[in-house]
Amino acid sequence: MSTFTQQIAIRGRGARSNASGRFEAQAREAFDDGWTVEDPEPVQIRTTLSPERAKTIISKNTSPDVGFSRSINPYRGCEHGCIYCYARPAHAYMGLSPGLDFESQLFFKPEAAKLLEKELSAPRYRPEFIHIGGNTDPYQPQERTARVTRQVLEVLARFNHPFSVITKSALILRDLDILAETAAKNLCRVAVSVTTLDRALARSMEPRAATPEKRIGAIKALADAGVPVIVMFAPSIPGLNDHEMEAVLERSAAAGAKGAGYVALRLPREIKDLFQEWLATDHPDRAGKVMSLVRQMRGGLDYDPEWGKRMRGEGPIAEMMSQRFQAAKKRYGLTFRFDGLDLSQFQVPADKPGDQGDLFG
Repeated sequence: MSTFTQQIAIRGRGARSNASGRFEAQAREAFDDGWTVEDPEPVQIRTTLSPERAKTIISKNTSPDVGFSRSINPYRGCEHGCIYCYARPAHAYMGLSPGLDFESQLFFKPEAAKLLEKELSAPRYRPEFIHIGGNTDPYQPQERTARVTRQVLEVLARFNHPFSVITKSALILRDLDILAETAAKNLCRVAVSVTTLDRALARSMEPRAATPEKRIGAIKALADAGVPVIVMFAPSIPGLNDHEMEAVLERSAAAGAKGAGYVALRLPREIKDLFQEWLATDHPDRAGKVMSLVRQMRGGLDYDPEWGKRMRGEGPIAEMMSQRFQAAKKRYGLTFRFDGLDLSQFQVPADKPGDQGDLFG
């Protein structure tokens, strides 16, 4: 872990430092030179959004730990600033820091809808359900104006292509028209991430995400519109938010959620240092206990990436977490089996943009 913890508060950001990415030839690290001003004004970092010229939009994975093989990520980086975000290390591939850069220097894919239409229209394309937001949140604040996710949903709806979405933003309700229409055809389901009901903890841990109450409200609005909703208690952090597991599932079930999932805290690569810096500044009274429990779930390490273990951990702490989750799911009726989304309705529309249609019809 870095020996320096940044002392100047960063307003509305999760990370407490901005160390260089692991692929950089030169490393930058802040240090205390003794001139730190007492009680400084919080620093503000401006968010930038830059276009990323992608050649394809559908990503493929073969991970046995996730329930999808196809995904779309409209954005790289995420302004929500969740300190635990497993996507942070990917920012190093851009020559940027997984710390503050990840949540302030963002990229979007302006051609996402056109690329998707091209891929879905290919003669050899065979539909598999597509998960939207498997890496970073598709409804982060910049989506209000960029509208990349909205455009992707419009294409999927026109092709009758099945999809799922995961978010922790109430902005998803803007697209309730598409979600309700496709859900009625068994083409859509939504997962909403609710990690805590404690507004103060949420503000610290996920500084620019929707408040817990807004997320519960989003679950209700989606469910009332007929959209199948899963609540995700992810991550479950021992000694910090895991005691809220039952309460989160109870509130979500009352709001209309039909299923639930959880993931134990994961700390791959740079996240382990960023998370510990955050604990030291925001929750110093719990930092030692939290990391001790995390290591007990990871064979004494900060993280174990082994397939089959990375999402749940192992040992008595992990087993207890799993048993509590399964009991709560049953108690609150979150056991609905989501059958596979309907692949049979997929069809390339005759009136896709760029076509001239039937000139002699």
